[in-house]
Amino acid sequence: MLSKNEIKYIQSLYHKKTRDAEGVFVVEGPKIAAELLGSGYRVRKIYATEKWAAPSDLDTEVVRVTGEELQRLSGLQVAHEVLVVAEQEEAVRLAFDNRFTLVLDGIQDPGNFGTIIRIADWFGIKQVIAGEHTVELYNPKAIQSTMGSFVRVNVYYGSLVDIISGAGVPVYGAVLNGKNVFEAGKIKEGILVIGNEGRGINDELRTLITEPLTIPRYGGAESLNAAVATGIILSHVVGH
Repeated sequence: MLSKNEIKYIQSLYHKKTRDAEGVFVVEGPKIAAELLGSGYRVRKIYATEKWAAPSDLDTEVVRVTGEELQRLSGLQVAHEVLVVAEQEEAVRLAFDNRFTLVLDGIQDPGNFGTIIRIADWFGIKQVIAGEHTVELYNPKAIQSTMGSFVRVNVYYGSLVDIISGAGVPVYGAVLNGKNVFEAGKIKEGILVIGNEGRGINDELRTLITEPLTIPRYGGAESLNAAVATGIILSHVVGH
């Protein structure tokens, strides 16, 4: 049976302050747990119901709990078989040559952010750079929205102006008045900047864009969801 202190500790990990202090994060559900356990992330603890089948090569103790106990630990509306506490990882060194990089400026919705990481993974993009006003990768809602793709995408936080200025590659940006993305052709190397869901790309970053891109609008919608816009653009410019 779980102690009150253990339950309280796991629940505290849904707050950024505690995650930062402890250097850990929470993953829930069999699909994302499997992705995590098959990656290089170090696992601290696993809580699971009897329904969850642990991998045969698992070297971390599994604390078996009831469905009711798992629900008390969970941040989901309905807990699903397993919850894993893992250690956060430092992003690896950035490199821009012969690759495509996503830059996220002020993406504040965790679901949008996680979905963009998942989209990046789909298109084989291994590097995403986030500015200080973008949501934290280890936000539980962001992690869940990645559906496990966060284990394959390097997410780096830093000064976007400084990083882009020193990258030495073309800088593409999703803006309202740019080249029609359907006519842009395939891009082998460069940076794509995606702006805030409501405000777009900030003025300082906008001056660094060398190749503005636009998704043409044929209807009356005022704007596109940032993740949707990312998916549309990447589907037209990423290729081999």
